[in-house]
Amino acid sequence: MDDLINEFITETNDSISELDTEIVQLEQNPEDYDLLNNIFRLMHTIKGTCGFLGLSRLEKVAHAGENVLDKMRNKELKVTSQAVTFILESIDKIKMILENLENTGSEPEGDDSELIKTLNDFAKDGGNATAIAADDDAEEEAALKAMEAEAEIAVEAEEANSSGDDIFPEDEFVPVPANMTGMDESEEPEAEAASEAEEDSDNKTGTSLTEIIDEKAKQLAIGAGLDEKSNAGEKKSASTASIRVGIDVLENLMQLVSELVLTRNQVVQIMRQSPELESDYAGALHRLSHITTDLQEGVMKTRMQPIGNAWNKLPRIIRDLSMELDKKIDLKMIGEETELDRQLLELIKDPLTHMVRNSADHGVETTAERKAAGKSETGTIILRAFHEGGHIIVEIKDDGKGIDPEIIKRKAIEKGLTTESEAAVMDKRQILQFIFAAGFSTAAAVTSVSGRGVGMDVVRTNVEKMGGAIDLDSNPGTGTTFQIKIPLTLAIMPVLIMEAGKQKFAIPQINILELVVTNGNNEHKIERVNDTPVLRLRGRLLPLIHMAHTLGLTSEDTLTEKQFIVVCELGNLSFGVIVDKIFDTEEIVVKPVSAALRAITLYSGSTILGDGSVIMILDPNGLARSINVNATNQANQDLAALEDENERTTSFLTFKAGGGAPKAIPLELVSRLEEIEVSQIEIAGKNEVVQYRGDLMYLINVESLEGEIKRIKESCKDKFQQVVVFTDRGRVLGLAVDEISDIIDENITSSLEEAKTGINLGSMVIAGKTTDVLDVHKVFHRVFNEFQRLGDKEIEQTKEKILLVEDSPFFRKLMVPILMSRGYRVKTASNGLEAARVLSKDRDFQLIITDLDMPEMNGFEFSEACKGDVNVRHIPIVALSSNASPETTARCEKIGMFAHVSKSEKERIFEVVSDALNSNTEASFKPQEATHE
Repeated sequence: MDDLINEFITETNDSISELDTEIVQLEQNPEDYDLLNNIFRLMHTIKGTCGFLGLSRLEKVAHAGENVLDKMRNKELKVTSQAVTFILESIDKIKMILENLENTGSEPEGDDSELIKTLNDFAKDGGNATAIAADDDAEEEAALKAMEAEAEIAVEAEEANSSGDDIFPEDEFVPVPANMTGMDESEEPEAEAASEAEEDSDNKTGTSLTEIIDEKAKQLAIGAGLDEKSNAGEKKSASTASIRVGIDVLENLMQLVSELVLTRNQVVQIMRQSPELESDYAGALHRLSHITTDLQEGVMKTRMQPIGNAWNKLPRIIRDLSMELDKKIDLKMIGEETELDRQLLELIKDPLTHMVRNSADHGVETTAERKAAGKSETGTIILRAFHEGGHIIVEIKDDGKGIDPEIIKRKAIEKGLTTESEAAVMDKRQILQFIFAAGFSTAAAVTSVSGRGVGMDVVRTNVEKMGGAIDLDSNPGTGTTFQIKIPLTLAIMPVLIMEAGKQKFAIPQINILELVVTNGNNEHKIERVNDTPVLRLRGRLLPLIHMAHTLGLTSEDTLTEKQFIVVCELGNLSFGVIVDKIFDTEEIVVKPVSAALRAITLYSGSTILGDGSVIMILDPNGLARSINVNATNQANQDLAALEDENERTTSFLTFKAGGGAPKAIPLELVSRLEEIEVSQIEIAGKNEVVQYRGDLMYLINVESLEGEIKRIKESCKDKFQQVVVFTDRGRVLGLAVDEISDIIDENITSSLEEAKTGINLGSMVIAGKTTDVLDVHKVFHRVFNEFQRLGDKEIEQTKEKILLVEDSPFFRKLMVPILMSRGYRVKTASNGLEAARVLSKDRDFQLIITDLDMPEMNGFEFSEACKGDVNVRHIPIVALSSNASPETTARCEKIGMFAHVSKSEKERIFEVVSDALNSNTEASFKPQEATHE
C-alpha cells in the first residue's frame, strides 16, 4: 500500500499542477469545452483514486469540486470568476492534505464541512440565473441525467475491479446528446462518410483548392472529437516507452559519469606527458573519449526538464494578485518547452516567482492609471525562455510604467550606495543595477505583496549561485525587461585552465569572451586610471583584475608589457583577468567549495584535474565585485571625447587560404570559428557537407570559389580542418581555411581598391600587408545560387520555382539547399493542407514535389485536389516516398502525377525534376524503378 500511496501522490501532484494552470486558462476562455472536459476528467480521476485507496477526506473534497465542474460541463453553471475561485479553494485544500499525506503517510485530521457545503450549495443554487433555457430539448436533459447515473456506476465498478477498462456493460445503451462528440456510435457514420468522400474524389473535376481547404478543415474539426478515444489508446501504448526513475538513481548515475569524465581526463593527461604511447593507445583513447561524451550527454538528457515545470504556479499567482491589487493582468508564457537541468529548475523557481510578483505589483499600473496613460486596461507580463550559446535565457517583460533612473539615482545617493560625483558618470544601465542592492526599494509603502527591499538582492544572489547573471532595461512609461542568463547544467562544465601566482585555477568558459595578449603598443596596451589597471581594447577601456595580487599570492601589482588577459562578460559588464599562463580548455566535474573557504566570494567550486591536482573554480560574479567601475566609466568618457568622430575602425578576421595574398573578412559577418574532424566530412551530391548543430553545413574552400576543383577532405593534411562559419537567412556555410591569423582593427579612411571580378570586395592594407577582402554575399551566391546582393539591389533569378511539400523538417533542410544550389527557387510546406493554402495564393510554380505520407492532408489527397483545380492542374507533380510498392506507384499514376521516386535515390530525384521541368504536362508517367540490394 505504501508503494501505491507514493505513486498516487506523484500522479496527483502532477494533476494538481495541471489543474492549477488549466483552471486559470478556463477563466480566460470560458467557452473552451475541451479544456473544461479535461479539467473535469482530472478531478474525477483524483476523486476515484482516493476512493479506491480509502482516502476519505481527499475523496470528499474532490467530489465537491467535481460537482461544480460537472454543472459547468453540463452548462447548468457558467464559468465565472466566483466559480473558478471555489474550484481553486478546493484544489488548495487537496494540496494541503496531500502534503501531510506525503510527510506522515496518512491524511491529517480536520473538518472540511464548511468548504464542502459552500461547493455543494454553489453547485445547487449558484447557477439558477445561468441555468439552461427551459425550452432545451427534454431528451438531452434525460440523456445527461442518465450519464450521471452511469458515471456513478462506473466509479463503483472501478473501485470493485481496478483492472477493468469498460465503463458500460455490452448489452446496455446510454442515449447521448447530438452535440457531444467522442462516442463510438458516431464513429461509424463518419467513417462511412469519409469512405464515400474518398470514392467520390475521383469524380471531382472542377473543385477549387479553396473549397478543398474549407472541406478538409471541417473534417479535421469533426475528427478532433472522433479521435479522442483512439488518441487515448495511442497515448496509453506510447506511455510504455517511458518509465519513472527515482531521482536518487539518476543522481548516482550522474556521479558515476562524473568519475568517468575525471578518469578520461587523467588518461588524456598521461598521453600528453608520454607522447611515445600515442601510437599504441591513440585509437582506444579516442573511442573512450567518444563513448564518455555520448554517455555524459545521455545522462544529462535524463536530468533535463522543461522550464514550464517551474512556471506552473505563475498563472494562478497572477490571477490572485490581479484580484488583490485590483488590476487586470495578462500573463503570456513563451518557450515553456525549453529544457534545463533539474537542479537548476528547482533553484530558478523562487527567483522567477518573486520577479513575476514584482512586475505585477510595481510594474503594471492600475486600470485607472493605464487609461490615463492611453494604454489598454489590461497590462501584459511576458515570460520567455530560449537557448542561446550554451545558456538558458529567461526574460520577464512588462508593459507597465517602467523605472525612472533619476528616482533610482536619488534613492541610491540617499542610502549611501554611491556619491553624486560617481553617479554623474554612470550610464542608465549601471544606475538601474542599484535595485539589486540589499534593502533597496522604491515602494512608497510596504504591502503584503512587496516593498520591503529584501527581494531583488536575494534574486541576484540566487542567480549568481547558479553561475548566472541578471540584467535589466527599463524605459519610463513603456515597461521593464529583466533578463536572467544561466548555464544549462552545474554538474559538468567546460572551463579554461590558467595559472596565477604559480597556482592553477579554472574559470567557466561560458563567461569568457576572448583571450588577449598585450604587446605594449597602442593597440593592446595596459594603462592606469586612478591607480586602476585598464586595457585599451577596440576603442574602449576595459577594467582589469590582477589575479595573483587579488588572491594575495603576490604582494606586488607589477605589470609587464606582455601579459595574458582573459576577457570575461557578465550581463552588460565586461572586464579582464590578468593571469601568468593559459593552458587549455577542459571539461571538469564541479565539486562544492570547502566550508572553510565559503566566505571567500571569489570561488564557486573546486575540481580535480587529470593529473590528480585539486584546483579552485573562480566565480566571475565575485571577481566583478572587486572592479573599480566608476574610474573606468570616467576614463571611457574622457577617451570618447578624444576620439575623432570621422575616424572609424572595422574589425577584420585575417587568415591564409588558397595561396596568394592574405585574406580577410569583416568580423561582424563571422558567426563562429570551428575545428572539424576531417573524417566527419561527407559528400552530398557533388558537394562536401558536415553535420553541424543538428543541421547540414556546406563546406567550400577558396580554390573552389576561384574555379579550381579541390576536395577539402583530400587536400587537408591534418586531422582537423579550420572552418569559418557564416549564416544568412537560415543558411549555414563553412569556409575551409589553411590558418586563422588574427583579429585586427583597421581604420577605414578611404575606399578599398574594388575588385572587378571574383569573390573579393577588393584589396586593402591590413597590418602592413596587402590583403584580399572576401565578399561574403558573393560567396553565398556562388554556393547557393539564390540571390546576389549588390548594394541594396537583388538580382532576380530566372530559374524555375518549386513547391516542396514534406512533413519532415530534416528532409526539408536536406532538400532545399540542394535544390537551391542547382538554381531553383524553393517554397516549402509541411503538409498537403498548408501547400493547398500556398497554391491558393500563389500559382506561379513550375513543379510540385510532394511526400505521400503526411498529417492533415496526405500527398494523394493533395495531388487529387490539385488535379481537380483548373488553375493548377497543369503543374507537374513528383511524388517522393519510402514506400516503393506497385500499389503506391499505380495510385500515383491514376491521380495523374508525373513520377513516383524513392527518397533513397538522390540522383534519380534530380533527373526526374529536370525531366518534369523540361517536358510538357502530357508527358508519360515515370514509375518508381525497381531497386536491388
